[in-house]
Order: sequence, then C-alpha cells, then structure tokens
Amino acid sequence: MDPDTPHVPTNGTASAGDRRPGYLYRQVAAYLASQPNQWLKVGEVTTAITARSSGAVFEALKKMAAAGYATHYTGPHRFQITQAGIDAAGTLPPPAPRTPSSGGGRSGRRQPVARPNGDLYFPRKLAGATDVDVLQRLRDKRIPVLLYGPPGTGKTALVEAAFPDLLTVAGTGDTVVEDFLGNFIPLPDGGYEFVYGPLVTAMREGRALLIDDATLIPPKVLAVLYPAMDGRRVITIPGYRNERVEAVDGFYVVAGHNPGVHGAILTEALASRFDVHIEVTTDWDLARHLGVPAPAVTAAIALNADLAAGRVSWAPQLRELLGFARVRKTLGLPAAIANLAGRAPEEDRPEVIAALQQQFGTDITALTLGKQR
Repeated sequence: MDPDTPHVPTNGTASAGDRRPGYLYRQVAAYLASQPNQWLKVGEVTTAITARSSGAVFEALKKMAAAGYATHYTGPHRFQITQAGIDAAGTLPPPAPRTPSSGGGRSGRRQPVARPNGDLYFPRKLAGATDVDVLQRLRDKRIPVLLYGPPGTGKTALVEAAFPDLLTVAGTGDTVVEDFLGNFIPLPDGGYEFVYGPLVTAMREGRALLIDDATLIPPKVLAVLYPAMDGRRVITIPGYRNERVEAVDGFYVVAGHNPGVHGAILTEALASRFDVHIEVTTDWDLARHLGVPAPAVTAAIALNADLAAGRVSWAPQLRELLGFARVRKTLGLPAAIANLAGRAPEEDRPEVIAALQQQFGTDITALTLGKQR
C-alpha cells in the first residue's frame, strides 16, 4: 500500500523512533481510535502523540476526514473518529509516545513546520520544549501571549506555524475599529452588505487571531479587543445593530510588538492583557544551518551588540540574513554583500559596511545601479 494513502492501520504502530512516510498518519489514526467518543483538538492530538508539528497533525486529521475515517468540526477545529475508522483500526492501543532524540533537542528543533504560504518554520527551544509547542499549550489554557523583538526575528512566522487556523490583523497607525469588527461593502447592484472582520470571525469559529505590530495601533482602537480577551469573552458590533458576539472554545489572541519601531507604544492597558511576554531574537545557529555564510552571521552578531548598546538603530536579523543567502545564490557573494549594506538605514550604513568589511575583507558599497557599460 502507498504509505501516503489515507488509511487507518490494523496491525499496531511502528516503533517510537520510526520516521517512515505515513507513520505520523498512523499515529494520529491510532490515537483517535483510542478515544472513540471524544472530539479532539489538533493541539490535544499533537501533545498526546508528542508530535513535533501541529501543522502536520492537522493535515493527517484532514486526510482522515476526507477518507471518511473521522468527522471534522470547524468551530473550532475538532475531530472524532467515525465507525468506519473504528472498523478499520480494530482494537489498536494508543501509540507509544516518542522519546526525545539523543541530540539534546537539536534535531527536534530542525524539523520544519509548514506555514500557510508554503515557507518552512524551524521551531526553537523555549521553556523546555519548542516555541511552537509552548504557544499551543498556552492557547489550550487561554493564556494570551505578547511576542516582542526587532522586526525580522520570526514572530509572525512562529505564530503562523503554531496555529494553522490563524487570522491576522496587520497593525498600523491607521488601523480602525472596523478592521477588527467588519464594515459595509458595496454590492454590484448598488446595495451594501456587512462583512464581518477577523475578530468576529475568530470568536465565532474558535480560531487564533494575531494582532501584528499591535503597538502601532491607536490605544482607543485596541480597546475593542479587551472584552473579548477577559472573562466576558463577549463583544458588540455598534456599527451593525449592536450585534452581540460570543467567543467559542478555541478563540485565542496573540500579539506582536516591535519595540524599536518608530511610533510603537506598549501601553500598560495592552501589556496587562497578555499574561506571557516572550522576547524573540534571531537564532544565529539556525541562520548558519539554513546556509547563511559564517562571516555574514558574525557581522550580524556584532551589529546586534551595537544595537543593544544604542550605537546603531538597525542591525540585520534572520529575515535579512535569509535574504542575503537567497541573493548570494542568485547573484553571487559580492552582490549579496552590497545588497545587505544597502538595506541598512542611511544613518547606520557606515557602521554596517565597516562590520561587513571586517568579516569579508573587501571594499563594500551599497548595491547601486550606475552607468551603462
């Protein structure tokens, strides 16, 4: 049988260390078979079988549902094994939890999780687990999280990897209440229709909601979130008949904050709504693992030390380093170095060029379009 074909196994589970294609599907199927009367969340299944990727577990569950072996309920995402699944599984015991690898957790962190855009996220260590695992556990307990750190360190990528059902509000100084609650849109026939915003959708469908760059949003606008996050978990839509919206199980709010960005203000009212604050920094080992040349990483580390000391206002983070690796692969090393120098703000460019010159040992100027040959 093709190991990727949706099928509930009938002859037990593979060993805990097995990584063959289809093994995760068999683990997921076996666990649902061991809980025949339960509606199970993606995070619950992920934790129970100690899987590394909730996104992969979610995909396995959807395969089961497509094959008729499980029922999929979307508000929030829950799954229950069907009689057909039970018949196929027989009397399987729950799968044995996987034991950590001998690599001190290093190999586990390198197992990527697919984001909605297809890019891969590599989980990082946090609180004795991975950052993806920690966010999922906090969601299960309704403990909101504020992620803070420089732009480009992977805050948004982490949240997208942790929550496949994520909705996002991109915060700016121009964000208004309607961006959360919804607004009327014109119809082709000349009428109008009210379209609910991401906050309302997340509350009703039990989905995760990311408020990206939350501290750029005016405090009066952010106040629309607070009744949804506290014990009430209820809001009203003043612009649409004062409609009442109650949050169902699974609704969760996480926010991102870039402290160094102009105009970003973390008010006490906002900070107090998030019980956990997690600093997100660039993972230099991961940058090397993903093919960023060592001199570029060393220069970035030195520039980030200058950033922390207040000597510069910008330093390359993981986003810029991965861009460096892509440009190097496409245009060559000199162009990649020049491009990284050019990405620095003008006031910090001399320091960035000096750091790159020290590591690469070559004269550097920002990537510039000059005269024709």
